[in-house]
Amino acid sequence: MKLNIKTMLCAVLPGALLVCDATAEGYRSVISDAGRDIPVCVVKGTPYEMGYAFGKLFQGEAKDLIYTMLAAVKQESPEEFSTEALDKAWVTNSPFITDRLKEEIKGVAAGTGVPLVDVQRVHMIPLLSDYSCSSLCLWDKATKSGDLYLTRNLDWVMGIRAHDRAALVVYLPEEGTPHLNVSFAGYVGSNTGMSAAGIALSEMGDSPGREKPYSLEGVHFTMLFREIMYDADSLEAALDMLREVVRIKKYHYVFGSGREKKGAKIKAHAPDLDIWYDNDEKDEFYPKVVEDLVYNDEGRGAFPHLQKSYGKHDENTIIEIAKAIPIEGHNVLDVVYNASSLEFWISYAQGETEAYKMPFVHGDLTTFLDYSKPGGPILARVDVDGKLIVIAEAEKSTNDGNRKERFKQLDKK
Repeated sequence: MKLNIKTMLCAVLPGALLVCDATAEGYRSVISDAGRDIPVCVVKGTPYEMGYAFGKLFQGEAKDLIYTMLAAVKQESPEEFSTEALDKAWVTNSPFITDRLKEEIKGVAAGTGVPLVDVQRVHMIPLLSDYSCSSLCLWDKATKSGDLYLTRNLDWVMGIRAHDRAALVVYLPEEGTPHLNVSFAGYVGSNTGMSAAGIALSEMGDSPGREKPYSLEGVHFTMLFREIMYDADSLEAALDMLREVVRIKKYHYVFGSGREKKGAKIKAHAPDLDIWYDNDEKDEFYPKVVEDLVYNDEGRGAFPHLQKSYGKHDENTIIEIAKAIPIEGHNVLDVVYNASSLEFWISYAQGETEAYKMPFVHGDLTTFLDYSKPGGPILARVDVDGKLIVIAEAEKSTNDGNRKERFKQLDKK
């Protein structure tokens, strides 16, 4: 059945039906592959509406994650992550967050029923934290198909168990480019993602703990990545957005453009900015550089693997490299994008098992870009005008494989 009515996703607990009271559009689905399920939602409309739908869709998981994270970081460092410190961080940093992302955050708060201040606080945790990651980007002569691939290893805190509240969010905004945020329930910022324009983004943290407290008077990458996916249609456009903002902390980035088939590595140690393209004699890893390839593995041995299969690389060889270079004990998430075909392969950690030890799940962003043709089985959908309520019958497993929720089908005229 073709759907062009306004709908909203709602998280439904066993035996309960949540009827939404705000206008928004979206549906919740799941990507299943290699014996694993990863939840995905597709949301459309204004920033507030998309945030509201995302919040309703992941209501239970988002509440769980928000309060788990706030408690965990406070236990780890009571003064650094105190309520007062997180609120001060928001006051300092929020002038550098765009109105549309603030509206998304407000929408998530309304959709989940979590107080706005708590949603704001959880979005400040990455700004106060230090962590490390890795990334590769290769294209043209370096790959078998010539397509551009980009990877993202997120090496963070396994104990928070954010990975057990995984959330892929496909945004179909009224204004801006549709894009995929590989995220966690209720989290608007982006650690990595890919737009329908073929822009794929990855980050590596360089700020050591000894430099705390960090200056927060600037744009954090988690918000900048969302802005780039909204607006950039080329590699240089993405780089220009990075150049033009006030940056904070120390990071490396790897950006790729699947349409143009070119990438760049960036060292952004605020306020300094160095940009290297492929085979660049000025690259910090020179002479370990080649044509049609940039990378930052933080010295964990990626280059011999990249050389070995040069010209033959595909998603399989690249996944194997991604699995070989995480920081063991901290590998929360691994992603491989084909930014030319808009495909992706994702592995979240599961329970205490790190991402690199788990099977990767294959997805295709193009299957979610036409809202009238859902890209997978619909687990939840609500027509907010009161004429029709439909909740598809399905059994959904969360990423940890332990909890299950049942959805029943209801048709009401």
